[in-house]
Amino acid sequence: MDFRIVVFGISFLLFSCVQSQEQNKPRLVGGPCEGCEAVFEYGDRDLKPVDTLPEFASAENKLKITGTIYEADGETPAENVVLYIHHTNAEGIYPTKGDEKGWAKRHGYLRGWIKTGKDGRYTFYTQVPGSYPDGTNPAHIHPIIMEPYGKYYYLSAYFFKGDPLLTEDHMEDPPRGSDGVVNLKENDGMALIERDFILGKGVPDHQ
Repeated sequence: MDFRIVVFGISFLLFSCVQSQEQNKPRLVGGPCEGCEAVFEYGDRDLKPVDTLPEFASAENKLKITGTIYEADGETPAENVVLYIHHTNAEGIYPTKGDEKGWAKRHGYLRGWIKTGKDGRYTFYTQVPGSYPDGTNPAHIHPIIMEPYGKYYYLSAYFFKGDPLLTEDHMEDPPRGSDGVVNLKENDGMALIERDFILGKGVPDHQ
């Protein structure tokens, strides 16, 4: 066998391996994001498409958040996508217990993570958040996403139609992932939000 062919083959494999590692390396896209690293803070949990946040069982106003995450074409379900959310409690506070680490110190313990399956579906069971006690912000839920090959970024927050505190100043233009202003419906005795996402939609420098 030609020695040059062997050397070329080995070099190509090494290059491909390094390139693959670089592609899979976590990298923030879409501009600055304070707290986006929280998407990695699920530890050694085996993530599923469904997650139940703390205090759901005892919450007065239970909430189900569900939808489908699609690839950039808007049609193909996106598999192995991690979606992280966090929000306030009914009093508008990010509650903590005092022993939090990392971004939980800021985000509180009302947070959760899912990983999509082949159908791209996701579901969170939690509670309806309240607006900040000082009345400066409408009620909202923060979503952060991580794609299978390492890109992570924030998405437009979930806001509720009809919230008197909601103004255009609170919304992304264009919206990231999908329109964040959602209807708060009722289903099976709890509030329901249905919202789909498209990977990279409205996110600068996503490619």
